[in-house]
Amino acid sequence: MERFAYNDLIKWKNSSYRKPLLLEGARQVGKTWLMQEFAKNEYSNVLYLNFEKDQKVKSFFGDNISPARIITQLKGYFEIEITPNDTLLILDEIQECQRAKDSLKYFNEDAPQYHIMAAGSFLGIAGGKFPVGQVNRLTLRPLSFYEYLLATGQEIRLKTLQSGDKNIIASLAGIYEEELKKYFYIGGMPEAVAAFLESGSMKAVRETQNNILADYKDDFAKHISKNDIEKVRMIWDSIPGHLAKENKKFMYRGIREGARSWNYENAMLWLIDTRLVFKVNKTENPTIPLIRNMERSAFKLFMLDIGLLSAKSNLDIKTFFDADYNVFNEFKGALAEQYVLQQLISLGIQPFYWGRSRGNAEIDFIIQHGNSIVPIEVKSGDRTKSKSLNVYNERYNPKCQIRTSLKNQGIADTLYSIPLYMIESFADILGTKLTNF
Repeated sequence: MERFAYNDLIKWKNSSYRKPLLLEGARQVGKTWLMQEFAKNEYSNVLYLNFEKDQKVKSFFGDNISPARIITQLKGYFEIEITPNDTLLILDEIQECQRAKDSLKYFNEDAPQYHIMAAGSFLGIAGGKFPVGQVNRLTLRPLSFYEYLLATGQEIRLKTLQSGDKNIIASLAGIYEEELKKYFYIGGMPEAVAAFLESGSMKAVRETQNNILADYKDDFAKHISKNDIEKVRMIWDSIPGHLAKENKKFMYRGIREGARSWNYENAMLWLIDTRLVFKVNKTENPTIPLIRNMERSAFKLFMLDIGLLSAKSNLDIKTFFDADYNVFNEFKGALAEQYVLQQLISLGIQPFYWGRSRGNAEIDFIIQHGNSIVPIEVKSGDRTKSKSLNVYNERYNPKCQIRTSLKNQGIADTLYSIPLYMIESFADILGTKLTNF
């Protein structure tokens, strides 16, 4: 299935400033597939090494990690030509070999003509580090809604969304809403999308999601100290419950009575560093840079994928597709907020949220765009009245406000209305297309 990150890999390959590429991301988001697909299409030769599956390959990265020696040994052992600019060397699960990590520095400095990609699922928490300034980095995440449309053969509908044509998009609103419901259930994990494409069965999708969730729990036991395993599980299991509340702020007492932040800090950091969880911090002072004014003790936690959140919450399929239900309003709007967060992250945007200390007003997300702070209010249906956005507007008078819901595109003064299914286009809307919105 087509991934937008493929275009980033093309740019990397053709860049005159190319360094070894480190492809990061959570387990099962498709890193290995993407690297191998890119190698197959863009190179004459590929050498794939997996440090977790094949312990032998570690021996090629021993005491002497000069690029010339490594290349010579690999060519002799695998009987393959490794030619500069025409062969891709893939180092998968590289976190298992520190000397392979170290070698990236010398490939960058002494042999930049070789094209190297490295990847791993636990790079944020594995022991050892990568050489500073010696690698390019790219993060792969679950499929966005737009990627889901491509994967399910809806390229024309995607191009229509990207065109921004208000009249045509409005005429297809019902279709886009139905596809969004499917995405809320299926999500963007490649294996879950593949299960849907191969079987057309939502039951098969849910079974796949539950298997992924089970694999993640197995990872807890393999990669976490005994003291923190149960803490990680408790935080992980508490996320749906926190998001189901009207106030979605993460509370340690929601894990267990008497829980304190200091006792769970390492466990939470593990989930964040492995990209299984996104942390969105609060700020009460929305000025640039946002990160300077964030409140470290006030935050929301989201899962990496909306489909996995649906599965972990045991949401019945009729919640999504039965006419008597409205999935956009169910679950206190948690799915809609998870969805928007996921699309923002896929665009490389770090969101925060705004709230007053008295707790009587809150904006779901605020982002930094150029020299401006943009508030984003998420409405889970077609009811778009917002006291909080009015409070924020009166207090800060932003140049641009975003409200995303099921309503069609529109503009009123500085308030831009964006359908939920178009939120991925909003980066362009905030930029050159703003005057034409």
